[in-house]
Amino acid sequence: MTGLSNIIESFIRELLQESNTGIIEIQRNEMAEQFECSPSQINYVLSTRFTPYKGYYIESRRGGGGYIKIIKVSIEKYSDLNEIILETIGESITKSKAYHIIEGLREEEFIGKREEEIIKAAISDRSISESTESTNKLRANILRNILLILSK
Repeated sequence: MTGLSNIIESFIRELLQESNTGIIEIQRNEMAEQFECSPSQINYVLSTRFTPYKGYYIESRRGGGGYIKIIKVSIEKYSDLNEIILETIGESITKSKAYHIIEGLREEEFIGKREEEIIKAAISDRSISESTESTNKLRANILRNILLILSK
């Protein structure tokens, strides 16, 4: 299943790259037929690999075969970063969600590979030794402070 998920993800990413607007519409059932899988496999890829934390917005329309609109949200260098800091990170964030945000910033070339690795190291479980709810609060504080410095 993972191999097929990777293929579907790559296909969708290529469609988005070919799009001048960063917006595509796909039909779930047609795509499932093309990849010889169930429509739920398409949903799985969309819900796990094209999340807001990774810089994507998904609109789903019922009827007519289930059209799905995928929008790649680009990060404007400074204005959207404050929104990420205040709204997306919040008071607490899991390592997985934090990594998705960092990877999205890297994909948008807001940060380089080196900065990505440094930030991930700073908020990793190895750096934050506790394994409680306070870990996610500490992780959010560290990530917010790093991004605030980068936005200056």
